[in-house]
Amino acid sequence: MKAYVFPGQGAQFVGMGKDLYDNSPLAKEMFEKANKILGFRITDLMFAGTDEDLKQTKVTQPAIFLHSVILAKTLGADFKPAAVAGHSLGEFSALVAAGALSFEDGLVLVSKRALAMQKACEKNPSTMAAILNLEDKVVEETCASITGEVVVAANYNCPGQLVISGSNAGIDKACELLLAKGAKRALKLPVGGAFHSPLMEPARVELEAAIAATTVNKPSWPVYQNVDAKPYTDPAAIKKNMIAQLTAPVRWTQTIQNMCADGHVSYVEVGPGKVLQGLIKKISPTAEAVSA
Repeated sequence: MKAYVFPGQGAQFVGMGKDLYDNSPLAKEMFEKANKILGFRITDLMFAGTDEDLKQTKVTQPAIFLHSVILAKTLGADFKPAAVAGHSLGEFSALVAAGALSFEDGLVLVSKRALAMQKACEKNPSTMAAILNLEDKVVEETCASITGEVVVAANYNCPGQLVISGSNAGIDKACELLLAKGAKRALKLPVGGAFHSPLMEPARVELEAAIAATTVNKPSWPVYQNVDAKPYTDPAAIKKNMIAQLTAPVRWTQTIQNMCADGHVSYVEVGPGKVLQGLIKKISPTAEAVSA
């Protein structure tokens, strides 16, 4: 069975989506609708902006969402997943592609999510770091041992790659301890703050009200959600998981393991970049993974 997967923050690049805009009337219409909804021409920044423009969370998240969702829509009848999933922000793209959210509602939520996360980052200066070549359990126990600071496992990307999230001091201490325990690298990431950690609680509260007021339909296909890596089709459960996602870890390793166990052996990445294809190959070497 074939599953479609949608990337998260970090996959952006200047020029993303321009080929779709130039070659598909449907894509052009959707991009122009997005410009109106957002109140600024995000297409100008996507197609001809700078790397710095695209790094702003308020731009990055809607840009990746638009590229992913519009690409999925232009596939038309060829878009035939048995299931969908998305990494962090990509979960919102997956929900729109599966029909659980309308394009307009999805874009509004992603924009609100980005702005709320940016505000939370400004309120609590914080960061993330990628820990390479250590067992998840060692990383989890080390984070839990640090007192007086927030530091948690945030992104289970693939075996041997776990991203931690927390206060600046907490991340510095964790990196020092994890390198001493044998981590190949402890690499601080160029992000605005501690995503998928308790420090995103102000953003979660803000987004909860917006999600509660948004209509979520039963998706056409099961959506494997980040919080527990399980498939969902019930709108109430999907809403609950969308809200929890901001402060909970992204269980991508477990998501792909569960999808493979459920018979999904072929994956199509829909959106910018090839990050998820690389992760899928590391999680399940026998799985096929290609770009849309």
